[in-house]
This record gives sequence, structure tokens and C-alpha cells, in this order.
Amino acid sequence: MRRFILFLLVAFSTSSIILSQNIQTPSEFLGYDIGTQFSRHHQVVDYFKTIAAATPQQVKLEQYGSTNERRPLYLAYVSSEANMANLETIRENNLKNTGILSGSPTSTDIAIVWLSYNVHGNEASSSEAAMLTLYKLLTERKDLLENTVVIIDPCINPDGRDRYVNWYNETASQPYDIDKQASEHHEPWPGGRANHYLFDLNRDWLWATQTETNARLQVYNKWMPHIHVDFHEQGPNEPYYFAPAAEPFHEIISDWQRDFQTQIGKNHAKYFDAEGWLFFTRERFDLFYPSYGDTYPTYMGAIGMTYEQGGHGMAGLGILNDEGHVLTLVERLTHHTTTGLSTVEIASKNATQLNNEFAKFFDNSNLKYKSYVLKGNEDKLNSLKKLLNKHEIQFENANGTKVSGYNYTNGGQGNMTINSNALVVHTNQPKGKMVKVMFEPNAKLSDSLTYDITAWSIPYAYGLDAIASTSQVNSSKLSERKALQVLNDAYGYVSKWSSMDDAQFLAELLEHNFKVRFTEKPFSSNGSNFERGSLIITKGDNRHVVDFLNTLNKIAQKHSQALTQINSGFSQTFPDIGSPDVKLINRQKVAVLSGEGTSSLSYGAIWHFFEQQLHYPLTSIDTDDFSSINLNKYNVLIMPSGYYGSVLNDDHMKKLKDWVRAGGKVIAIDGALRSFAGKDGFSLKYKTSEAEDDPDNLTAYADREREYTNQLITGAIFKTSVDRTHPMAFGYDDSYFSLKLGSSAYSLLDSGYNVAHLNDTKVYSGFAGKDALNNLDKTLVFGEERMGSGSFIFMADNPLFRSFWENGKLFLVNSIFFVNNNAYEL
Repeated sequence: MRRFILFLLVAFSTSSIILSQNIQTPSEFLGYDIGTQFSRHHQVVDYFKTIAAATPQQVKLEQYGSTNERRPLYLAYVSSEANMANLETIRENNLKNTGILSGSPTSTDIAIVWLSYNVHGNEASSSEAAMLTLYKLLTERKDLLENTVVIIDPCINPDGRDRYVNWYNETASQPYDIDKQASEHHEPWPGGRANHYLFDLNRDWLWATQTETNARLQVYNKWMPHIHVDFHEQGPNEPYYFAPAAEPFHEIISDWQRDFQTQIGKNHAKYFDAEGWLFFTRERFDLFYPSYGDTYPTYMGAIGMTYEQGGHGMAGLGILNDEGHVLTLVERLTHHTTTGLSTVEIASKNATQLNNEFAKFFDNSNLKYKSYVLKGNEDKLNSLKKLLNKHEIQFENANGTKVSGYNYTNGGQGNMTINSNALVVHTNQPKGKMVKVMFEPNAKLSDSLTYDITAWSIPYAYGLDAIASTSQVNSSKLSERKALQVLNDAYGYVSKWSSMDDAQFLAELLEHNFKVRFTEKPFSSNGSNFERGSLIITKGDNRHVVDFLNTLNKIAQKHSQALTQINSGFSQTFPDIGSPDVKLINRQKVAVLSGEGTSSLSYGAIWHFFEQQLHYPLTSIDTDDFSSINLNKYNVLIMPSGYYGSVLNDDHMKKLKDWVRAGGKVIAIDGALRSFAGKDGFSLKYKTSEAEDDPDNLTAYADREREYTNQLITGAIFKTSVDRTHPMAFGYDDSYFSLKLGSSAYSLLDSGYNVAHLNDTKVYSGFAGKDALNNLDKTLVFGEERMGSGSFIFMADNPLFRSFWENGKLFLVNSIFFVNNNAYEL
């Protein structure tokens, strides 16, 4: 017997040695010492493929999606042979532990750790660290895998990473230059941080607007890990940051989650202290805004954390920082590898407790609001359903006719009449705490110093009336949507105008060369009433369209548009269809400024909006080429948020004004308004507060940062008054909830149209400092100023911010197609 046991031990030891010998180090595979060059994304993927092929009993590689630029997205599942043979059972046991799957788990002693790397493409040390972490888990730290499943995403953002790495490899000196003024330390616009559409993927977890996020969430929801780490980089002068996070913590975060973050941080500190490495904790990076790679997992029960290594895109392969230290890529990836392994280590040591505490998180009995009830435009409700489905959050239709509770419209207690179309989202479901986070009227803020916006409440973002009820509202499973009727031959057809679904319908009609009209005044025909903005497609306008009725039917069915047939151009209440108040919509040629001076994020949101949401052509014009561009080729020019001081010199401003006078339209968004405020020929003016005009400058140095918050608005929601008779506001009611991202304020236009403005300064959700609030009353949100035959359209609040404020997007579409619709079609 002893001989047999000895034989097994020798065989196991021999197989372990052989296994280690079969596993190439990253340096052996790459052909250069890891960290001495930046690896392209395909090299990172190829290394993971090679290791998976060499160790199939311990590593499983899964492609879970692909990027807009067709780069693959992969996950690696890493564990012991026994665990890998039982991987599906481990996954199902974990979901049973949360209540997502029914039944009792057969075992809850395996920890699940998910490590996400390189969400920001130019924070490129982490994908290098992912390779080294994989190698060390399978060799030096394979003991940790006995009771731990480690899921590794080596690169969340391959498009951004390769944009950065390809630029750096083309640009860097040989050997690299540590002088921070060298060109290799200064990325050109737009930089490698964001994905293809220039979205920050670290702020897209909840909104899921990007293809990478959507693909990742499908797998994340299948696993629901106990720990999730997002690896980042910050400026080259900063030491390493790891958990615990800074205040504010959202109130749903449990004491266990707080405490275990501290345990993890102390475990990291043990290794950093041994090497004499600097680090900091509990500062800057809070756990509040729900769409981060640390907060989203936290609100799904995990220990969600951000790790920040000094470096960033500026650091390259090596840079001399302000403390006289040469910070190298080798050092950066070593730190990330250390914290990654330390995270797996402490998870392994606490696997059973992690499972037990994870299960407790999904007890939602103590949540104040039991149901959120929403009613409104059917298209907007359907849009919300799509978001909830992405997160596998359950919803139903309401039973009853009335519901009471917190009324989002008036910001206090109230009632709301409902019918069976109203949507109900209960909190007595496994993801009930995430429901609270998404729908809560005003998240409790323990500290006004935050890293991001402080308001995002779904009813406001989607433009829906809502009640938060402290008692569970009766509901039942959703009824199926009725099929649309096929159109018959008629004089014309009218479509409502109230949502992005309608805008997409219009865009496709125009792409198919349909002639479409819209009404500037309400009218009635055939017993039906039609609001301003309603689309009208007549047979007479479209004799040039081959197979007109069949084509219209197909497009209407595709977009679920219920068209109302009219049998005559003579309306029951005017205007008639031939009235000057029923205007033909031009097939607008739209351009957008990009490049230096523009915010890459703002530009990216516009680019994504046109290509992936509106599905309408857009021409991008680089600001460096502005002097040579023939603006007469376009009807509309969109200016993203940005700083245009070096772009709009006197000659360029004259060129822009002349084009507008001839019939062009400029749509200026957010920071772009600075280019026109207070300038000659414009009535747009800044509004300044008394606090800014007369600062006492007596605040103590230590209190200066916190005192400054009095002047800040960190993503707060306000109710605006809307002139719904103006074409920019067609499809809206006389009020609109707007997300204000900063404290910049503009006075109401003296000449022009104040389409939406703030009438009071009540904050419905989020944080706004007292000085900033004092300056907001009677300020512009959206407006139009005519110049000659054209218009300047001012959007002080950005309705496309991160693409999640669904209710604001129609303002932009209206600005393109309806406002001052007198320009000739090119």
C-alpha cells in the first residue's frame, strides 16, 4: 500500500513537472521579455490559445463576442482538473445560491473570481499582466485553483488597445525615450482609451450600449462571480491604488462587502510592503455610479474592485516621473500580476464564507420600495424592456387602475392611474438590489465628493411616469403585442412622432427616397387626432417609389409602426395636408466635427447614434481641414462638446456664419456653446453667480476641495419647462427631465427661441452645490437662434451623454429634420 501511495506521489510530482515544462512563459512565447515591448491583441489571444491547448484539463478558452473592428473577445476559465471537469455544476450551484436558478446547491465551497483587463485601451499594462497571471496560476500558484475558478478576460477593449499599441510601436524611439516631452508620451486624438465608437467601456456596464458590453453581460449573468476586479492605470506620478474604495459607498453595499474589501487590501499590502512598493487606499475611487466595472458587479452581489497602476498611455515603455523615478512597463505589469494573484489567494482562503455571504446579499426583504410602476409611451416602455432583458431582470404588466407612492413627476408622494399596459418591476427577485439602484428616485449620497455623476434614475432617463411603491403592486405576465394591420390603398398615411422608434422609421423612409411631410400644427382626419410632428406619407408625393404600398408596408412592419390611413387631403380640422404648415422633410446632409478641439467621447456618442441607432448617414469632418471644407455640401453641422478656440478663428467664424445665413444649421452641444456665448452676433450669454464674481478666498487649504463642491453639479436631474409648439420639442410634453452634467449656465436668449429652460432649481435626483443652484434659475437648456435663413441650435445639456438618456435623443432628431425646415435639399 505504501509503495502504491509512493508511486502515486511520484507520478503526480512527475506529471506536475512535465506540465510546467509544457507551459511556455509569456516571454518564451512572445520572443521578447514581457514588458520590453507592447504586445498586440492577437499576440495576447494567441498566448492564451497556446496555454489552453497545452493544458486542456485546466484551461478552457471561450470566445464570447467580437468588436466592431472584428477582433475576438475571449474568456479563459482556469482551475484544477477536478473543478474543470465539474465546471457546469459549479456554475449552476452558484446561481442556485442566489436564487436565479431554482433548487438547492449541492456544494458551495468553490470561489469564483473574475479578472478583467484593459477596459481602457491605452492602460495597456494589464493585458501583459493577464498573460503572466495565467502562467503563474498554472505553475507557481496552482494550489489556489483547488477551490477557486478564475475567469480571465485578457482584454475587454481590443480595438482601443490596438489603436494605442500600434501608434506606440510606430512612434517610440529605440531605445524608448524616458523624457515625458517626447512624442511617444503624447497620443494623438482620439487616443486609445475608448473603443471603436469612442465610448468609455468602463462606464457602459449598466447601459450596455456597446457590442463589447452586451456580449460580456450574457456571460457575466451566467456566472455571477463572487469577486470581480477591473485593472486600470492612472497618471505616471501616482502610486498603486487598491481596495478598500473611497466613500461614498452606495447604501445597498453590505457590511460584509465593505469588510472583505479591507481584507483584500491588507493582503495586497503584505506583498507591496515586502517589496517596498508605494500604494494608497480609500481615496478618489468610490462605489456609487452603477455603470462601472467595480460598482456593477458590487450591486450584483460581488466584491467589485478597481485596481489602478500608475502609468497610463503617457508612460509608454518607460517614463521619468516627477519624483525622478523611471516607471517601466515591466514594473507596471508586475504590480498588476501581484494584486491579481493576491486576489485569487484571499478568495481561496475564504471560499466557503464568500459563498455564504454572497447568498445573503440576495435577500431583498428589507428594501423600502417593493415595486416600481411605469407608464407612458409604448415605444419607450419597450426600450426599457430591452435594457432589463440584458440584465435578466424580470418585469410584468400591472393589474388594477391606481397606484400610490413616490411620484417621480412631482418629486413627492402621490397617485397615478394605470392600466394593463403599465410596467411593474418588483424588488422581490434575485436582482432586486440592482432594481433599486436603477430605479430609485434619488440615491442616498454619503459624501458629495464623487468620481462620477450622481443621478441616473431610469424613469427620468426614459421619459416615463412612475411610482415607487412601498407595497408590492399586483401584476401578471406580459401580454403579447398585437400584430400590425396591413395597409390598404389610401390617399395617405400618418405616423405618430414621440420616440426614437419613430425617428428610425423616418430615417429608413428617407433612405428609400420616400417623400415624407410633418405637421407643425395639430390636425384631425378620418376621426383621428394627430399631434405636432406627426409624419405624413402621401401616395401623390411618392409616385416615384417603385411598389409604393408594399414597400411602405415592409418598412412599417419592420419598425412596428402603426400607420393611420387618411382618405383625403381635406382635414376635419385644419391644417389640410397641402397647408404651408405641413412641410416636406428634406433628406438632410449632416456633418459632424471631429479631431483636435472636440471631445472624443462627445464625438463618439454622435457617431454611434447615427450609425447604430438612427441609421442615417453622417460625414465626419476633421477640424484640421475646416478651412478647406466646402460647407455648402451639407445642411447640418453638428459640433460636439469641445474647445474650439484654435479652430474657430476669425476667418473660420465668418465662414460658419456666412454658411448659416445662407440656410445652414449648426447644432452646438454642451461645451461647444462656449464658442458662441458672448460673441459678436449672438444673443447666447453666460450667466455668472455672485459667488463667482466676488470670491472671499478665505477658505482653508485643507477645506478647499470640499468647499468647491458648492459650485459643482455632478450629474443631477432637473425638471425643465418646454415650449412644445417649437419644432425642436415635437413629441414632448410641456416638461422634460434633463441630466445636467456641470454648472455652466447660459441666460435665456434675448432673440431666438428658448425651447427648454429651467424655471426653478429643485433637484429631483443627484447632487448640486448651493452656489451652482443659485445660478440656474431662468437658464437655457435647449434653444434656437436664427441667423439669416439658417439657425444656430444650442443644447446646453448633452442628450447623447453615454447614450443612456433615452428621452433626450428626439430633441437632436427634431433639430436635424424639423427646426427651420426651409433649407433647400442638396
